Amino acid sequence: MSSVDVARLRACRGFLLDMDGTIYVDEKLVPGALEFIRYLDATGRRYLFLTNNSSARASDYQARLARLGIEVPREQVMTSGDATIGHLLACTPHRSAYVVGTPALVEEFQRGGIDTEASDPDCVVVGFDRTLTFAKLERACTLLFAGKPYFATHPDRTCITAHGLIPDIAAIIAACEAVTRRTPKIIGKPEREIVDAALRRLGTCAADTAMVGDQLDTDMTMARNADLCAVLVMSGETTPAKLAAWPEAEHPALRLRDVSELHALLR
Repeated sequence: MSSVDVARLRACRGFLLDMDGTIYVDEKLVPGALEFIRYLDATGRRYLFLTNNSSARASDYQARLARLGIEVPREQVMTSGDATIGHLLACTPHRSAYVVGTPALVEEFQRGGIDTEASDPDCVVVGFDRTLTFAKLERACTLLFAGKPYFATHPDRTCITAHGLIPDIAAIIAACEAVTRRTPKIIGKPEREIVDAALRRLGTCAADTAMVGDQLDTDMTMARNADLCAVLVMSGETTPAKLAAWPEAEHPALRLRDVSELHALLR
């Protein structure tokens, strides 16, 4: 890393923080995560927890963070589900959706003002659904064949757990594509829609905001495309082998072991 990269990082007023693999894995904090968050608080830096995982409510992530000793208000957590609801309300006429998602995601859409029980919904939305059934997949494909607008909360291939990597939303998107040959508009990382939503909530601009995450194709790609300060932590899904296989020109300049090393660098 160069002195210019470090200087930009230290000048950042805002931090977008991935959660899975960056702050915690399942119910265990990454080493140094609590001290890092306390440092951000003590130095007056703004931060927003930003996750592509749409299987749970933002309030569920807030509760998990609290269990791990990190107390933040609901507004400091944004999921790709939140960003998708916001996009539908602000940028489309769609006010009803067939949602392929967990009960938690469906509830979030209902709370956000999107009707999820309409017999003829305006659109189809796919999320990370660990309750997926054939009936859900069949209904989604039927609507896609009928030409309904199609959205997905995020594009992730895998989700990290304490037991290793499991299939994420990409498996559901691929199943729909194999049947209907249709692909969705992605809202979550690395797309611009979630960047804009996150920066509005954080109250900073891209030039003085860092994206801290563990995934190359979402966190780091988003940071590069949006001109955020990109900080890759190797505590989650990116292994040295994955980084070596990634196009070298796209390697983030700041590659750290975990957020404890980031904390030390900021100090």
